[in-house]
Amino acid sequence: MLYYLFNYLDSLDLPGAGVFRYVSFRAAMSILLSLIISTVIGRRIIDKLQLMQIGETVRNLGLEGQLSKKGTPTMGGVIIIVAIICPVLLLARLENIYIILMLVTTIWLGALGFLDDYIKVFKKDKEGLHGRFKIVAQVGLGLIVGLTLYLSPSVIVRENTEIRNADDVIEQVTYTVDGVKSTQTTIPFFKNNNLDYESFVSFLGEYSTPAAWVLFVIVVIFIVTAVSNGANLTDGLDGLAAGSSAIIGVTLGILAYVSGHVEFASYLNIMFIPGSEELVVFAAAFIGATVGFLWYNAFPAQVFMGDTGSLTLGGIIGVFAVIIHKELLLPILCGVFFVESISVMLQVFYFKFTKKKYGEGRRIFKMTPLHHHFQKTGNAGIQALIQKPFNPVPESKIVVRFWIIGIILAAITLITLKMR
Repeated sequence: MLYYLFNYLDSLDLPGAGVFRYVSFRAAMSILLSLIISTVIGRRIIDKLQLMQIGETVRNLGLEGQLSKKGTPTMGGVIIIVAIICPVLLLARLENIYIILMLVTTIWLGALGFLDDYIKVFKKDKEGLHGRFKIVAQVGLGLIVGLTLYLSPSVIVRENTEIRNADDVIEQVTYTVDGVKSTQTTIPFFKNNNLDYESFVSFLGEYSTPAAWVLFVIVVIFIVTAVSNGANLTDGLDGLAAGSSAIIGVTLGILAYVSGHVEFASYLNIMFIPGSEELVVFAAAFIGATVGFLWYNAFPAQVFMGDTGSLTLGGIIGVFAVIIHKELLLPILCGVFFVESISVMLQVFYFKFTKKKYGEGRRIFKMTPLHHHFQKTGNAGIQALIQKPFNPVPESKIVVRFWIIGIILAAITLITLKMR
């Protein structure tokens, strides 16, 4: 809204009003505003949650310091959602299709997570919203995002073409004059940095293009579901999900900026996506909201984000990556989320397999998701993984180490754009 106001004032030759045309300025304002909202308004929301006695229910699982968390206010993800939406509404160009999709994603998954937390807290049902309803909602969002990217005339890319010399060295990267609808995406490590989904269905001949979009929508649904659930599983230690998401948000903001800037896109030999630079304003709000939330969520946490926050953070990350055609970088960038999810799947599979084969279930890890493995004393089910018992690692140390791993993975993600 402020963008349009100052754009109008600039047309009246008001000195300084034109600064709002620059994404960099609005992004800086966005991160500052989201930080202020999440820290100042966040305190009032926490007080309100405490007054309403919306506290975390804790089961005794033998984890160090676990019982001290009992009664800590939950549903704090509302702080993150408000701190994202307000700066974006004020500072972004609201007619931008990508901004619209990100706002829909934030509200959609925020409402889903809020409903889940509401059932847990007020209905005293520890299982919360049934899993099938969560999946249906996540699939629904994936369909909305995928079909919008397919059908909207505003969603176009200018594909990059390499001009090489006799020694097969790239001399220049050019772009198509007109924007086109494309099912291409960025793929790391390979010489040609693009992968076209249509190549998987080329055997369908004249039907390959519509089939490629069907495949694309399926991929979007999978990514939205996987990343939002991955963030949800990661939200088990004070500051872990919020800090990891902030690191990912910085990386996505950089990728959005270079994808929307023709010179940087040419240098990195990636697709030029007109309009994607506006997502930097959203990414800045996302970073400010998660960092500001850490003010209260860092160990020892004064508030938990609950599913209201974790499902929303994961969904935002997934949809953001899809929009800028960087979804295949997510296994690296979201490596912490990925490993947390894999640890749960491996644990469940191995437990069921050994129970069927030996009559008793055995475990790979002492407890999953993986971060809880380091909180428990003793060996895991598979002695080869942990050769000797060890003392539980302090929660704050586990979180910081996971953050460090997240920073390394973020750096690798950016480096992959030139490692091919």
